[in-house]
Amino acid sequence: MIDFEKFTKYSKPGPRYTSYPTALEFDSKFGFSELKKEFENQDSSRPLSLYFHLPFCRSACYFCGCNVVYTSKEDKKERYIEYLEKEMNILSSLIDTKREVIQLHFGGGTPTFFSASQLKRVIDLIKSTFSNFTKDAEISCEIDPRFFTKEHMDVLKDGGFNRISFGVQDFDPKVQEAVHRVQSYEVTKNAIEIARDGGVKSVNIDLIYGLPYQSFETFKKTLDLAVSLDGDRYAVFNYAHVPWMKKTMRKIDETTLPDPKVKLEILKYTIDFFENNGYKMVGMDHFAKPDDELFLAIEKGELHRNFQGYTTKGGADLVGIGLTSIGEGKDYYVQNHKDMKEYEKAIDSGILPVERGIKLNEDDVLRNHVIMELMSNFKLDIKRVEKEFGIDFKEYFADGLSGLKEFEAEELVTVSDDFITVSPTGTMLIRNIAMNFDAYLKKIPEEKRRFSKTV
Repeated sequence: MIDFEKFTKYSKPGPRYTSYPTALEFDSKFGFSELKKEFENQDSSRPLSLYFHLPFCRSACYFCGCNVVYTSKEDKKERYIEYLEKEMNILSSLIDTKREVIQLHFGGGTPTFFSASQLKRVIDLIKSTFSNFTKDAEISCEIDPRFFTKEHMDVLKDGGFNRISFGVQDFDPKVQEAVHRVQSYEVTKNAIEIARDGGVKSVNIDLIYGLPYQSFETFKKTLDLAVSLDGDRYAVFNYAHVPWMKKTMRKIDETTLPDPKVKLEILKYTIDFFENNGYKMVGMDHFAKPDDELFLAIEKGELHRNFQGYTTKGGADLVGIGLTSIGEGKDYYVQNHKDMKEYEKAIDSGILPVERGIKLNEDDVLRNHVIMELMSNFKLDIKRVEKEFGIDFKEYFADGLSGLKEFEAEELVTVSDDFITVSPTGTMLIRNIAMNFDAYLKKIPEEKRRFSKTV
């Protein structure tokens, strides 16, 4: 039995580690000139992963932490497509667009808030710019079931899209009303049927625990409904309540949020629930069928983590296109402007709309590897790290290993001469465990850390 009351002590602000260093460390010292230098030294043998941010939504979902533009005006969407084309034209003069593309992802916003014909324009622009998609490229789109039609699916199918991710979050009407996202089970089921009829083999369903008015009992019902939809993957995220960053989150009554003890109980039940229904846990918040490539990757220790979540497509340069998109190279991160006027101004000046980024030093690259291995595979091969980076692990990370002592005492982690291994219970606290290897976090007093709670 897990003593959830005792484990609530681990509920503290901490990164989700979609990157290391985290986005808080990005700054304007890394701008277009720095990115241009990286592109000048590009390794054309490395494949590309493309992320396109389609930022528009009709109205706010109060839980959402994404960078969104609320509108009902068609001309804004048309204008945005024009600027995507301009951005790709600039990009094609700086990067070898004949490099293999192994991944393409549409995120938002609500990508299918664009009309089917508008989406087709975007896809055609991409395919005319990047011509070398591999046969097994992962081509995916995030979808709000309330804005999804057969016409959208026809366009995505023609564009080669093979993975669809549906946002659900919770099926309880009271929870839905509290987060301003009313979406019936029938609407979601119909959207998934459209995708299946369109030939999509991989369907992901997103859920969130920790939302207002959620309880252990209500989330159990949501899980029952969700699994009846027969998704291939499920992502079950811990709600990140960051009202200092997202004004819409201030509309949520914090007294209605479940406490850490309840959230841990929900998470433990969720893990058991999916495993009892034939799914395997992948990373800290994903579940997949045993024949899914995500699970096969974790068995081989080849699962990777980036801004798009868990992926099998490692070793690629991520190119972010569109408002607020993030890119990633072997030793840098870069992010586009979040403000539409600044985004357009940069492009009109003939440069990529870079706002900020960071060049990783040797220590950053090493710690990035350690943290991402733990976050992805719940296991770290110490000898492999020593060989690859030329260090004495226990000497280099003496402080991090010291921080793991309490987790070892709770049997959440095992540390040997060869491996750091996280226990099944420890996976629920993987962010806390990874934080011990974060050099930047150690410089910030806990009371000043501006992250969501880990539990």
